[in-house]
Amino acid sequence: MTHAIEVRNVYREFQQRSGAGARRPVRAVDGVTFSLPSGDVLGVVGESGCGKSTLARLIMGLLPPTSGEVLVDGRSLAGMDRRERARLIQPVFQDPFSSLNPRQRIREIVGLPLAAQGDLPKARQADRVMEMLARVGISSEMAERMPGQLSGGQRQRVAIARALVLHPRIVVCDEPTSALDVSVQAQILNLLAELRRELGLTYLFISHNLAVVEHIATEVAVMYLGRIVEQAPVHELFRTPTHPYTQALLASVLTPDPALGIPDVGLGDTYPDPTNIPPGCRFHPRCPSAFAECAATMPDNIRKDGRLVECLLAVQP
Repeated sequence: MTHAIEVRNVYREFQQRSGAGARRPVRAVDGVTFSLPSGDVLGVVGESGCGKSTLARLIMGLLPPTSGEVLVDGRSLAGMDRRERARLIQPVFQDPFSSLNPRQRIREIVGLPLAAQGDLPKARQADRVMEMLARVGISSEMAERMPGQLSGGQRQRVAIARALVLHPRIVVCDEPTSALDVSVQAQILNLLAELRRELGLTYLFISHNLAVVEHIATEVAVMYLGRIVEQAPVHELFRTPTHPYTQALLASVLTPDPALGIPDVGLGDTYPDPTNIPPGCRFHPRCPSAFAECAATMPDNIRKDGRLVECLLAVQP
């Protein structure tokens, strides 16, 4: 099987300055390993600060790993120059307004990656831009407008067109629908799914919205304090979550029935602190199923029933 992305034991540390001026390391991504087959969609979920966006920047080559390796099509990302990486991987960001230059016309924005590559004559660049805008539902009349003259959903369509105009193999989507109205979210998700089928794309899809991930992903990775604590095919993970943190995330989804109130997922008031990772299982201070060994033993990544689980409960008889 061909893997579009392979992440091999990747770490990424940052230095945080304390109030006294001393620096201490913060490990945002902590020994992450996974592979993503071509044409699949890996949804990455977890609380804010768990390392999702840092992982995305590592895969796009915007940050170098402190250690470990990222491979695209079997080749190390570190050995590629910026233009080659751009031809293979493109991003779609959360806020379509701040990610577009407000002083350029839509056709100019979408054409920028082609101009930076310099491989096509200008006439062919213009044709490619209009073809891609039409594919995402932006008319030739809208192509002459400025971003401020478009709606949020239209701007995100422009951002998608810009990401795809180089015909990349991989698209990293970092919360691409969270800034949009619910009805527009559905349109953008359907567009992304359609483009994936038509163009043979591979997506890394980061989101807080579990319903969105369930709709678009083929597999889901759950991150907690820089680690992937569970990874499984999407329908299996949502039907039978194994890790207590995954169970808590799914239990936290609000329902439209006001009589049910706000769910109590049993995680308490302690929020994970990436600057002070606890010994043993890093989830044990919040885990409703923790036992004594959890505070002393770091669980291994266990393959069980076709999924990866990092939990001592997974090896209990």
